[in-house]
Amino acid sequence: MNNGLDSRYFVNNNRMVKTPEGIDKARIAGKLAARVLHMITPYVVPGVTTNELDRICHDFIVNELQAIPANIGYHGYQKTTCTSVNHVICHGIPSDKALKKGDIVNIDVALIKDGWYGDTSRMYYAGEPGIMARRLVDTTFEAMMAGIEVVRPGATLGDVGHAIAAVAKREGFSIVEEYCGHGIGMGYHEDPQVLHYGEKGRGLVLQEGMLFTIEPMLNAGKKQNKVLPDGWTVVTKDHSLSAQWEHMIAVTKDGYEILTPWPES
Repeated sequence: MNNGLDSRYFVNNNRMVKTPEGIDKARIAGKLAARVLHMITPYVVPGVTTNELDRICHDFIVNELQAIPANIGYHGYQKTTCTSVNHVICHGIPSDKALKKGDIVNIDVALIKDGWYGDTSRMYYAGEPGIMARRLVDTTFEAMMAGIEVVRPGATLGDVGHAIAAVAKREGFSIVEEYCGHGIGMGYHEDPQVLHYGEKGRGLVLQEGMLFTIEPMLNAGKKQNKVLPDGWTVVTKDHSLSAQWEHMIAVTKDGYEILTPWPES
């Protein structure tokens, strides 16, 4: 992993604000990460194991994209993806357990291309989901987009969090508060932290050239969660369903750019 600071890609040595050249690098990495999630879509079916999905993603990143799987070795993590099924909020470890009809699963992938990170996640259905599952997944996507759409120079991170929380509250879903979006670039997790709740007008003021992820996690039940003994897997305490979507965002002169656009959208 390349976590070194290269002053060519940062404005006034402020790591949160990237130059156009830096954003170009991040854009390439982001689009490649999105290609992984597009590629894996037809494989997410009842009966497949999350280990098999992980293997397919690994081989595609290494052999097709000529990139580095960013998660392998990160704080000791040994898989290419995180696969979070049903009541798993985030950081689910791929295993030999097969998906069942009606399962919902988040696949989160990160890669490194020419020293820059691409990071994105999305939800999938293994067969036809239940009504509540579909409503939760759709609402979480809407909440992410509501947060993205307020991004512009002069807006605040509080504006982003407030927009996300308003969508969740309207539908009666809870927001996971312990995990958040993050700055990204030549480091995997950089400043700022991007909370998915907040007050309008509060928090960091956004500037052109900032890069960060917006990745809300919504639960169908209560927001409380716990980490399993493996030290990674985060689940809802009440065993309710959870969903998450994630995009990388650049703050542009007059708004935002999604750096991880899904090829089919």
